[in-house]
Amino acid sequence: MRWLAARGAAGDAREVAAPGADIWDCAQGWSRSSWRLIDLCAIWEPGVFLPSAAADGSRASTGVGKSRPNEAEKLSTVRKAHIERHKASRACGLGSREQGLVLRMARQQAPPWVHVALIFFLLSLGGAIEIPMDLTQPPTITKQSVKDHIVDPRDNILIECEAKGNPAPSFHWTRNSRFFNIAKDPRVSMRRRSGTLVIDFRSGGRPEEYEGEYQCFARNKFGTALSNRIRLQVSKSPLWPKENLDPVVVQEGAPLTLQCNPPPGLPSPVIFWMSSSMEPITQDKRVSQGHNGDLYFSNVMLQDMQTDYSCNARFHFTHTIQQKNPFTLKVLTNNPYNDSSLRNHPDIYSARGVAERTPSFMYPQGTSSSQMVLRGMDLLLECIASGVPTPDIAWYKKGGDLPSNKAKFENFNKALRITNVSEEDSGEYFCLASNKMGSIRHTISVRVKAAPYWLDEPKNLILAPGEDGRLVCRANGNPKPTVQWMVNGEPLQSAPPNPNREVAGDTIIFRDTQISSRAVYQCNTSNEHGYLLANAFVSVLDVPPRMLSPRNQLIRVILYNRTRLDCPFFGSPIPTLRWFKNGQGSNLDGGNYHVYENGSLEIKMIRKEDQGIYTCVATNILGKAENQVRLEVKDPTRIYRMPEDQVAKRGTTVQLECRVKHDPSLKLTVSWLKDDEPLYIGNRMKKEDDSLTIFGVAERDQGSYTCMASTELDQDLAKAYLTVLADQATPTNRLAALPKGRPDRPRDLELTDLAERSVRLTWIPGDDNNSPITDYVVQFEEDQFQPGVWHDHSKFPGSVNSAVLHLSPYVNYQFRVIAVNEVGSSHPSLPSERYRTSGAPPESNPSDVKGEGTRKNNMEITWTPMNATSAFGPNLRYIVKWRRRETRETWNNVTVWGSRYVVGQTPVYVPYEIRVQAENDFGKGPEPDTVIGYSGEDYPRAAPTEVKIRVLNSTAISLQWNRVYSDTVQGQLREYRAYYWRESSLLKNLWVSQKRQQASFPGDRPRGVVARLFPYSNYKLEMVVVNGRGDGPRSETKEFTTPEGVPSAPRRFRVRQPNLETINLEWDHPEHPNGILIGYTLRYVPFNGTKLGKQMVENFSPNQTKFSVQRADPVSRYRFSLSARTQVGSGEAATEESPAPPNEATPTAAYTNNQADIATQGWFIGLMCAIALLVLILLIVCFIKRSRGGKYPVREKKDVPLGPEDPKEEDGSFDYSDEDNKPLQGSQTSLDGTIKQQESDDSLVDYGEGGEGQFNEDGSFIGQYTVKKDKEETEGNESSEATSPVNAIYSLA
Repeated sequence: MRWLAARGAAGDAREVAAPGADIWDCAQGWSRSSWRLIDLCAIWEPGVFLPSAAADGSRASTGVGKSRPNEAEKLSTVRKAHIERHKASRACGLGSREQGLVLRMARQQAPPWVHVALIFFLLSLGGAIEIPMDLTQPPTITKQSVKDHIVDPRDNILIECEAKGNPAPSFHWTRNSRFFNIAKDPRVSMRRRSGTLVIDFRSGGRPEEYEGEYQCFARNKFGTALSNRIRLQVSKSPLWPKENLDPVVVQEGAPLTLQCNPPPGLPSPVIFWMSSSMEPITQDKRVSQGHNGDLYFSNVMLQDMQTDYSCNARFHFTHTIQQKNPFTLKVLTNNPYNDSSLRNHPDIYSARGVAERTPSFMYPQGTSSSQMVLRGMDLLLECIASGVPTPDIAWYKKGGDLPSNKAKFENFNKALRITNVSEEDSGEYFCLASNKMGSIRHTISVRVKAAPYWLDEPKNLILAPGEDGRLVCRANGNPKPTVQWMVNGEPLQSAPPNPNREVAGDTIIFRDTQISSRAVYQCNTSNEHGYLLANAFVSVLDVPPRMLSPRNQLIRVILYNRTRLDCPFFGSPIPTLRWFKNGQGSNLDGGNYHVYENGSLEIKMIRKEDQGIYTCVATNILGKAENQVRLEVKDPTRIYRMPEDQVAKRGTTVQLECRVKHDPSLKLTVSWLKDDEPLYIGNRMKKEDDSLTIFGVAERDQGSYTCMASTELDQDLAKAYLTVLADQATPTNRLAALPKGRPDRPRDLELTDLAERSVRLTWIPGDDNNSPITDYVVQFEEDQFQPGVWHDHSKFPGSVNSAVLHLSPYVNYQFRVIAVNEVGSSHPSLPSERYRTSGAPPESNPSDVKGEGTRKNNMEITWTPMNATSAFGPNLRYIVKWRRRETRETWNNVTVWGSRYVVGQTPVYVPYEIRVQAENDFGKGPEPDTVIGYSGEDYPRAAPTEVKIRVLNSTAISLQWNRVYSDTVQGQLREYRAYYWRESSLLKNLWVSQKRQQASFPGDRPRGVVARLFPYSNYKLEMVVVNGRGDGPRSETKEFTTPEGVPSAPRRFRVRQPNLETINLEWDHPEHPNGILIGYTLRYVPFNGTKLGKQMVENFSPNQTKFSVQRADPVSRYRFSLSARTQVGSGEAATEESPAPPNEATPTAAYTNNQADIATQGWFIGLMCAIALLVLILLIVCFIKRSRGGKYPVREKKDVPLGPEDPKEEDGSFDYSDEDNKPLQGSQTSLDGTIKQQESDDSLVDYGEGGEGQFNEDGSFIGQYTVKKDKEETEGNESSEATSPVNAIYSLA
């Protein structure tokens, strides 16, 4: 980025540099001499006359920290401020040049004096005209102490009161509303030529004896002025009471509050927490200090026991810090090992065995609270919550959003601060504390009251003899303040009567004032929250105009800046002031010029053509006076080739370029800074006009280098960074890790090839900041119709830097260019010089021409005005023509400079032909189109007649009427409208709403239908005709009665099932009976799934509201439908279903239903028989296997006989255990629990030796259990055994 600076350099008596106010709009602080920097961010925003808030604003939005800075961290604030300042330098978007070799720059924050001076400057522009001190005048208070004046008891007391006047005023004081005799107290004295009190305690005395309320009176022969009532208080710094604090024992994870309870001081001390060894207590989301000074732990961890905690109070006047005895913590824990590795654990609480808890509020208590704040003060809302994990705090406002421009989050989001509170900030705010276990909220009701504040503060009144004037004292507040007038310090009621003075509440009116009317008036407005006191004198003078500033000043200012030409003057009567340029032309005011009340002429953006001699002329009835100011416009100082970041090896030579373009009439000075300090040019450095060369680069040369090119009016800065590498190191590309950014603004715009309808615009691209420029957007601004407003003109590819622009006639163009890359848009370039195209007659006319009446006797003709690019010439105006359409009378015409014209005294609602044609000084536009408009409408004069009503049914009627005559409508007939209301119900004791309803029938029609009526009711109806103005008179009121209808559904129909046998029904009467109820009808049907039973019907009397149903079976449910009846029939039904049985699930019910459906099917009977036969066969197989069970000898492996050593073998048999019968992988279990191998139907016979297997009587197999034979043998054995019925049945097993 670059800086542009302006400096006020004093010359001879006839030449002064541009005053500081010339560039207040963009002032930025610069610490050397009288330099003031101009922030380019603000300069190029037309109409903005405020210092750039880029630096402050950046910190204001991000600096949401603790409510009080930790005093122990103040030593690093200078370093932090430097970092923040560097960050803020990017806020305005000038960027930093970081492509190729990167250019880095910085901006410094504007010091406080810049903002203070700006405030005084702005006040001076609109302030009252001052009376020169050589003229007689009443006294005016110029300086006084603050209302609440707190003093240091170690120093002498000073109560300030200074005033001016001619003759010089004398002073006296009151204390506690009684005269304070200064001469009687040797310690009290008054400064010479001043009313300031000095109370000296060098010879002893107690300052507390002088506390009280003081008021200063300044008096001369023309009146008396009063100071505010100054409340004097002595600062107090009480000692902290001594106390012994026991160790605080707390369970890990529990919340904890360490109370500070500081001694009350005046003013209140600043509270901060440290350890007894003066180490700051680290605060975060879990541990933080509240606004009341207490230290809150949302949950205590074992690590909190590693230090102690001491509350400290710093007192402002004594500059002392008092320390409370420290708290020591003893944390009880389930995990006594404070493993430091757990601190970075993603879930440290579970790792340490701390139970998780939902949030709860530590401050404030409960779910709601209220708070009152005064307007203009800061509102601080605070919510501190406990919980495990530590809760997050979020803030909301009910019914709206938080004020984004005033709301700041502090203390890790636990506090919400709203600055400069106003009435619209009142309402309900709530904080939401949440963690993964849940959330809670606390609502704070905020009420905004207000001490009195000025709406119209009384100002000094300077009148000529015989003139009229008024003093106005208007203030607001909450509660509404009262106003009391005084004159020369005495209540106005007790002052001598003045026939030329009239008091009307908050205004004093003076008529035909004379010299004797001179006095000082005081307005005191107050409520319970404070007061305001203002002095305003009435001075009667007869003085011709005079100039108060030196004559023929020279003002030099930089191109494109904003400047102010001062012309202080005085006269009575107050003169009128006009400005002229070069002694000719009209009065300068409007467009690029603005004249303030005090006579200053502001030029919003200086151009080359603004150079010249400006004359201000002040005139009243006694004469005139004039003064001249010569304005010279200088080109800005600009570094067009800036130094770039470089990486160099130690011992090499580096050259930093800095080429400057400046105004040749100004002396240029180029200097260098290193790390923001003046650079000493030693033997190894050579400084030239356009470069700095460093020979034999050493490591100490590494750092930032700033080229500062300055003249007596401005300066430009550019910064680059030099990195020095050791010999063995390899240079690296510093750009590799640089982030992409928005491009720098284009610069050096130039207009060439000037033609009547085109111009070529050329610019120098700015740095693309590591992201190629994709587009350039060219914008233009014109200074006639919308000065200061920029419009898009055209768009060009990022590869070009020159383009031909097509222009419209008679537009004073000024261009700027914006570069665009994938990151975003650059800030606009500096504007080009202006170029005005020649004029021509308009080629079009205004659009959207309309003629509509706003009153009954007028027609307002409006249109969309043409913009600057379609005006084509100066003095764009519009020729408006109109005539009655029917009469074809001659055209009426008028020339209008705005966008509307009102034709008066027109008949009611008649058509007009309208034409609007554009015209400028070069001629008229094309013939305009004719548009039809209408004059204003009046209310209709007649009502529909012969209104007939036919009842269609219980809820609808048909209407028929005679249409009104068109001449009685007096406008465009929009609709016929029926107003109707329900007068009563035919049912006794039934309350009805008599609210009026309406039915609309658009257009000119004689009939319509009104529906959605209530049956069995008495209605009344009226009809009107409606046009664009409103309703006409009402017709005769008609009455009709709707017949009985069907009732609405019974209310609150309830089905209960106390047991499996009974279902109870209950209901209430219908909300709208719509007739006389004759009973209820209940229809109900049992159902089971999709099967429905027989429907049953029950009828009840109109008074019965209960019924019980006995269930036929415990499985079926019931569907009930209940409706009420009148003579007309049954109304809407209420339906309900009985609840499902408690132990019955939906799938079971469905299965039962299917079973019931197929029980009688033939195929189902056959299937059941087959299943029964299969079960019988299985039972036979089980019987055979059971009779065959027992023991049989088995070899565990192939042909290996059982050895006698086998412990399980006793009688040659092996007993099968459950373990041996476990299925193999891939086997299937048969119905009787035996194992059946997949892809095999081998019987146990296959595992014997041949097919001669025998069975014992107990079913055991006789023989050896051998390996299975191969496939061929097995198949043969199966064939041989097939004839055995026993084997066949066994195979099934």
